[in-house]
Amino acid sequence: MDNGLPKAKVTLRQITSTTVRTICELTVGENQRKLVTANAISIAEASFYKNAWFRAIYVGETPVGFIMLYQIPRIGYYYLWRFMIDSEYQGKGYGTKALEKVIKNIRKNPKAKAVKLSLVRMEGCAEPFYRKFGFEFTGQIKHEQHIMKLYLR
Repeated sequence: MDNGLPKAKVTLRQITSTTVRTICELTVGENQRKLVTANAISIAEASFYKNAWFRAIYVGETPVGFIMLYQIPRIGYYYLWRFMIDSEYQGKGYGTKALEKVIKNIRKNPKAKAVKLSLVRMEGCAEPFYRKFGFEFTGQIKHEQHIMKLYLR
């Protein structure tokens, strides 16, 4: 799919001791700060969950975002826990490419039937972005966040 992106490839990379500060400095716009947890907190939380999987999102050699899943592949459970693109890089298609890669990888697991996520429904939220992928609201609300689900099969 050609989204008119620059030629640089979007990749998902492990965060290392040399890149963690840079990834923690990525931030969303002021109007989105109540919607997305800071990357430093997400990385810290992930250290307490064996089922947390997280990566930095790069375009070429430039870090542009962060993604984190809570996953239990042996039973096919996948939850998009955190996802952000730095405000400077939003609207360029990088988030789309990154999420496409993650969903493509999840689809490789025959046990995976769906991917869930939750969001706060307010102005500036990522609902339109997730709907592009086929995520739908389930009607469930947990911790004041609305649950969305993408059916894979």
